[in-house]
Amino acid sequence: MKAYIVSETGGPDVLRLQDIPNPVVGAGEVRIKVRAFGVNRVEVDRRSGVYGPITHPTVLGIEAVGEVIEDPSGLYRPGHRVATAMGGLGYDRAGSYAEQLVTRRENIVSLEDAQLPWNELAALPEAFLTAWGTLTPALRISSGHCLLVRGAATSVGRATIILARRLGATVIATTRRESQREPLLALGAQHVIIDEGEIASRLREIWPRGADAAIELVGASTIRDTMRAVRPYGEVGTIGVLGGRFLEKFDLLTDLPDAVSLRFFPSSFLGTPALPLGNAPLEHIAIQQAAGHAPSILGHTFAFEQVPEAHALIETNQTLGKVVIIHNDN
Repeated sequence: MKAYIVSETGGPDVLRLQDIPNPVVGAGEVRIKVRAFGVNRVEVDRRSGVYGPITHPTVLGIEAVGEVIEDPSGLYRPGHRVATAMGGLGYDRAGSYAEQLVTRRENIVSLEDAQLPWNELAALPEAFLTAWGTLTPALRISSGHCLLVRGAATSVGRATIILARRLGATVIATTRRESQREPLLALGAQHVIIDEGEIASRLREIWPRGADAAIELVGASTIRDTMRAVRPYGEVGTIGVLGGRFLEKFDLLTDLPDAVSLRFFPSSFLGTPALPLGNAPLEHIAIQQAAGHAPSILGHTFAFEQVPEAHALIETNQTLGKVVIIHNDN
């Protein structure tokens, strides 16, 4: 099969399409024919060296949609349409930048009844599963809550707005670009704040007591201000680190607001015993989207031979919606 191999960090040109053996399925695993997959900032950062050197040939990719080739347990028949995310993909095992992959059965979600094109399906797994895991098990968002989504123009931010609105929450979204105001409102956000670095006081003009919870997708550069936008006993869930990972001179007495909780939700948590995917609403979201009842978050579709171009686009920080790769036989 063909797969993109990265043997060293560098620009998009270090992604090299090569022939490698088909993966072998083991106990508790499923082999999948990859039909399409999303491209994520974490993969771009790993390729470029943000997380350190790449010391051995690696197939990147943390999510995919496709059809089951082989499941020794018999739970999934050949041809069953599925999605997968995390479970070590691109880290402990070869990832989705390939024609086939092997993944843990616990990290598979059925899409058998979701009649969407493969590129639309590929926009869903990582974004919606991460949003679901943060909103429900972690922050326990429900009807009547006010949720701040800091960095809402990202694919996870867009998915968060859609899911939070379905849960009955009031959503206040932020973006740095005025051009994103109307698209975010169209997704369901009731208010959009143009983010120039400080939004806490502006949020309280809209929601005086402060948000019940916030999802932070920007990172270290905005986390102090995000926490100030949340009411006492409210919670901030950090997902993204586009604005940096490290907080300098963080003072627990002055930087952490009274009784505000701060937690980090890693998408690697998905599919673990602490967060099984059996109740994840991914197929429901896909069915709703196919019926016209949920908006798409798909932004750009590239062919499999264009993975380096997709990486280059993400590095411009000008993507609008999810970047997806689709195989030519679709």
